[in-house]
Amino acid sequence: MASSGSNTVHVTTQSSSEQRSLARMFGQRSRLIFCRTVITGITAGLVSAALPLQPAEAANTPYCQQTAAAIAQKEKLRVEAVKGNADAQKKYKAILVQQGDRLRACRTQTWPQNQAIWIRLYACDTKPGVLEAVLDRIVDRGYNQVYVEAFYTGRALLPVNQNATPWLSTLAGSGADNVDLLAQAIQKGRARGLKVYAWMFGMNFGANYVRRFDRQQTLAKNGLGQTSLTANVLPGLSTELGKLNPDEVFVDPYSPQARQDYSSLISAIAQRKPDGILFDYIRYPRGSGGASVASKVQDLWVYGDASQQTLLQRAQNASGVELLRRFLQYGFLKADDLKETNSVKNLTTAPLPEQRPVWQGIDTSRIPANLPTAKQATLFQAELWRLAVAHAGQGVIDFVNEATGNVQNRGMSTGVVFFPDGNLTIGQGYDSRLQLWDRFPTTAEWHPMAYGVCGNTSCVMQQIQRVLSRAPVGVQVKPVLAGVWQKSVGNRPPLEAQMQVLYRMAPQLKSVSHFAYSWQEPGSDRDRKACTVRP
Repeated sequence: MASSGSNTVHVTTQSSSEQRSLARMFGQRSRLIFCRTVITGITAGLVSAALPLQPAEAANTPYCQQTAAAIAQKEKLRVEAVKGNADAQKKYKAILVQQGDRLRACRTQTWPQNQAIWIRLYACDTKPGVLEAVLDRIVDRGYNQVYVEAFYTGRALLPVNQNATPWLSTLAGSGADNVDLLAQAIQKGRARGLKVYAWMFGMNFGANYVRRFDRQQTLAKNGLGQTSLTANVLPGLSTELGKLNPDEVFVDPYSPQARQDYSSLISAIAQRKPDGILFDYIRYPRGSGGASVASKVQDLWVYGDASQQTLLQRAQNASGVELLRRFLQYGFLKADDLKETNSVKNLTTAPLPEQRPVWQGIDTSRIPANLPTAKQATLFQAELWRLAVAHAGQGVIDFVNEATGNVQNRGMSTGVVFFPDGNLTIGQGYDSRLQLWDRFPTTAEWHPMAYGVCGNTSCVMQQIQRVLSRAPVGVQVKPVLAGVWQKSVGNRPPLEAQMQVLYRMAPQLKSVSHFAYSWQEPGSDRDRKACTVRP
């Protein structure tokens, strides 16, 4: 797997002139048809419009859903099996295999070949029959992959007695503290023909992590001394419909402690042997309002201990260090800064050409020494701004390269989850998330979150098309759509509307996922979260 170390920094932007300038700085199925079918006998909540199927498979239900009769039969057997009925248990296992085989056969001949759903599990899912019911519903809806949230809001889906990480266990204090719910979900999902991925937050480590005195130095900070706990930032979309994620705390991607802790967490999750691991929140926080654009150095999250130290090390002589330090402190350079730098104690007293500052990737010879000092200061300031932006972006890239490499070295699939607009250049600034996904590893799956909200599918498709047009040949692009079957929510069109337009635009795609199970099954999610569900 190709990896970019922190010794070299790059920035990719929309602006072609900006790209050229930064490049100089850092070196350079068969045919499917649509059919419209209305299924009237499927369990309430299942979708009724059809996506394309091969003519020979016209008897299949839309989206590879199970029939109402099969759903009812399986549910009856599940309930009896939980009660201990041996005959029902045997028949229940048999129907799971039967439906799993049918699902696999249908998906190979139906677009998309892989249809996944994102889900958060709760302590209640450890009760007999509850997790089985959830996974059965997922199969009933025609999904053949499930992305299980294994690390979020500062908690890991690990048994308490097997959790050696700095994070709390999701099930701690639930009475099921030592149940390996992730391992159960993987095993029971596969028994139903599902591929089960673990889904992990990335640079968002959660408030619990930094409440530890020995981890506070890992926090990402901006030039105002703010962290994501104190700055005005926008939280991400929650699995709970209509809500946002709480307790978001972003770490400095250059922090050795944070990276070591995260590596140990990946190892613990990987021991459960999921079919793959997906990394979300591989970015900086998104500021609110005008702060959503980083237009000056103080807006960048490069003031954490490790990040700032690494950035200063990108200066290659004493003059460079001092000017970069002043730029980070004040946000600009003046003529006096250049004059004073040459007389600062411990700096060289050699002739001026040898005193000129040198920074990684910046050719200072392009700035003539005979220019007025004020003009030189302005040009140096512009170069340092771009160096700081590149450094910030490189931190995210290094973080994700290390995480995905950790997974791939174990022979497992991995994927990166990102916002298609997270790498935008906006005027003279950049999207504050600095999620330079176009430089993410091409050996990983790309899962762009097409969450555009405009009342129709146009903005969603524009986001996906933006990724497809920039993805290198061979990269597996697997769009993520947000919504609910058969109705609009939050000004988002129904999933079937989004799916049909996506098929017409990009029939070559083999995988699509839907955010989230809790949106489609709010009653199930609410009851399981409160643990009022009956097995």
